[in-house]
Amino acid sequence: MKSTFRVLFFLKRDKVKKNGNMPIMARITIDGKLAQFNTKLEVNPKNWSAKTGKVNGRGAEFTRMNEMLDSIKATLHRHYQTILERDSYVTAEKVRNVFLGKEEKAKTLLQVFSQHNEQYALKVGKTATQKTYTRYELTKNRLAEYIHNKYNVEDITFREINVVFIEGFYLFIRENYPCTHNTAMKFIQRFRTVVLFAHNLGLITFNPFGAYKLKFEYVERDFLEQAELDRIYQKTFASKRLEQVRDIFIFSFFTGLAFSDVKDLSPEHLVKDNKGELRIRKNRQKTKIMCNIPVLPVAASILDKYKDVAECTGKLLPVLCNQRMNSYLKEIADVCGIHKNLSTHTARHSYATSICLANGVSMENVAKMLGHADTSVTKHYARVLDQNIFKDMQKVNSCLSELAI
Repeated sequence: MKSTFRVLFFLKRDKVKKNGNMPIMARITIDGKLAQFNTKLEVNPKNWSAKTGKVNGRGAEFTRMNEMLDSIKATLHRHYQTILERDSYVTAEKVRNVFLGKEEKAKTLLQVFSQHNEQYALKVGKTATQKTYTRYELTKNRLAEYIHNKYNVEDITFREINVVFIEGFYLFIRENYPCTHNTAMKFIQRFRTVVLFAHNLGLITFNPFGAYKLKFEYVERDFLEQAELDRIYQKTFASKRLEQVRDIFIFSFFTGLAFSDVKDLSPEHLVKDNKGELRIRKNRQKTKIMCNIPVLPVAASILDKYKDVAECTGKLLPVLCNQRMNSYLKEIADVCGIHKNLSTHTARHSYATSICLANGVSMENVAKMLGHADTSVTKHYARVLDQNIFKDMQKVNSCLSELAI
């Protein structure tokens, strides 16, 4: 809907000059909101018509003043149209500032991205992680490369962002940095977050993403079955380092903790319930949701094995960086003859599926132990196994037999 636009000239009657003249003010009204400024013109009130908003009188001086007022009005109207076409949104203050040469230069995409990342960095260690911050920085850098390669400029304004630009960025990521569809979509997702950040700050009044929808493909995650886990658990490794990595993986398998949470685990996270059973109570680093996990005997034996580590470092387990852990896990998979892509996250998926669901734990309880807000996220982790379906159908068959159907 087009906004209403009016320009009115009036005298500032509380500012009478020594010669009896009063300043002529311009008032811009758009959708009922005002902005005004001094035109730097002045006139004696007896030569002013409040009805027409013009100077009354004969002579070249009065004619020239009315021409200047007409010129101011025409210029304001032109600025109004320009801003409306450019931003799809216009205010009286914007029009006034452009006329007076005070308009702030529109912030560009990469400028705002940097502003977002600077604010995000302040949250690291509190409500955000270094890992996510690094990903935002990487997204900004990839956008800078795309803008330079595609448009041969250093930055662009938000009004230049549209569905074509967004899709082009997606293709740039896929073609220049070989990755999966979902990984490329994560770049787009972070890009969209920064656009919403700009909108919330009032820097833009439109959504460049419009009807663009983020579409993630379903990925079937690898998980270990009990027999595969036994193979790893019972294997004797010549390397002490492989043995440690195996132990951390097994611990994750029996607790469902994410890598970052295992690495952060300290004695304060171990508590005993009213029955004396050992539990892990900890806010998940990623979501800050409290997880409450029973410490099963296998996990407890691993904690006991490395109790000296806690005394020296304050951490319960000797955890390497994620990259090195995953590298060693691939070596462990080869040694144990397991043809699956083992990673630290495989343990979390395996806990949900092979430890919990396979043994009759409800999806709701699995969600609580994994630290998920609801079961919709848990369903991406836990898989319903064929053996569970078989067990359930056996129950159905038993019931039907009792009914003699």
